Amino acid sequence: MKTLRIGSGAGYSGDRIEPAVELAEHGDLDYLVFECLAERTIALAQQARISDPQGGYDPLLSERMRRVLPFVGVQTGRRRLRVITNMGAANPVSAAAEVRRIAVELGLDLKVLAVVGDDVLTMLQPEFLLDNGQTVGSLGERLISANAYLGVDGILQALHADADVVITGRVADPSLFLAPQMVEFGWAADDWPRLGRGTLVGHLLECAGQVSGGYFADPGFKDVDDLARLGFPLAEIDADGQAVITKVTGSGGRVSRATCTEQLIYEVHDPAAYLTPDVTADFSRVCFVEEGADRVRAQGAGGRSRPERLKVSVGYLDGWIGEGQMSYGGPGAVARAQLARDVVLKRLELIGVKMQDVRAELIGMDSLHGPRSTVEPWEVRLRVAARCEERSEAVRVGNEVETLYTNGPSGGGGASKSVRQVVAVASLLLPRDAVNPRIEA
Repeated sequence: MKTLRIGSGAGYSGDRIEPAVELAEHGDLDYLVFECLAERTIALAQQARISDPQGGYDPLLSERMRRVLPFVGVQTGRRRLRVITNMGAANPVSAAAEVRRIAVELGLDLKVLAVVGDDVLTMLQPEFLLDNGQTVGSLGERLISANAYLGVDGILQALHADADVVITGRVADPSLFLAPQMVEFGWAADDWPRLGRGTLVGHLLECAGQVSGGYFADPGFKDVDDLARLGFPLAEIDADGQAVITKVTGSGGRVSRATCTEQLIYEVHDPAAYLTPDVTADFSRVCFVEEGADRVRAQGAGGRSRPERLKVSVGYLDGWIGEGQMSYGGPGAVARAQLARDVVLKRLELIGVKMQDVRAELIGMDSLHGPRSTVEPWEVRLRVAARCEERSEAVRVGNEVETLYTNGPSGGGGASKSVRQVVAVASLLLPRDAVNPRIEA
């Protein structure tokens, strides 16, 4: 019986590159998938594309492709490695062009296709209601992006067209992994049980190192070996969608029933109805069986018909955050930091800084859980941040923290200040037939 091998080369935009190269070289893979988009990531990419019409794709695309393309294409063994990735972000066509350029530079003859159709900004109507209660029209010129979560459709087109590398924009994370299973095993688009199982595989792999022990590690409670050489996961899948999650032999990390269970419940609101563009997956009966060291069988997933509407992630500008920080150390550090906080908050009031939200905290004392600590730390760092409509107002926040050097309590040092624009994200739903996924060369 045929076994399909799919590896996860990235779990987010800034992820490590070495584990992906390890998978490409030693994983005996059919497919290597790079999942690099978050909701805010694509809004930022759209913003970058406004500044540079040829930009807007993942900043690590070139380096990643340069490292793994030598392993892609027709291989001398029984497997042919192909790459699927959403690193196209806001500009899959330009990303595909960049991959072709790198392939030529490396002396490789590869077919690279882009999947487009997720950008639905021009389809939005002013009266459309977002999940935050605002309308699209109320955003005005602050609206910068609207990307629908595509499913497998465009990727299937590209794979059937014999692409070696498939570059997408906003595609649902599990769909990147489900599409090659559908192609290789010939699953129908309404074979809901198998699509549910294939979606489980995608969900387990989509965050890369999380399922192989990365985010799982907790010294003394959940120990993971050789975390500095964490190996990214791969799945061995049969034609019925049954899968074993594992990693390259000798790589760091850990694949266990516990790591898989933690990843299973990640971002899943209803295990019995996990909505994706391809299927309503049912994870409520999933169980994991350890078949050996770093080998876990995933079974029990099912599925029902897919939703009739697609989620759209809408990005918009929502003001500026001004921030300032200052450290205090030694005896009385907490008291001096508390006084510094009081001074800054009073100063912001006195000079009339226009703020919508403000946060003033002592990192190491109350920044996460409020004033709970009873132990006096030897050092503490003050952080004051505020959200403002105008950049000029946000600048004043960091400036006031910096003035503590000579106007605040003694012993302050290591001041820093910054201003950044807020790119906020909201969601709405569009009818499936309003979105047209397709491939471009």
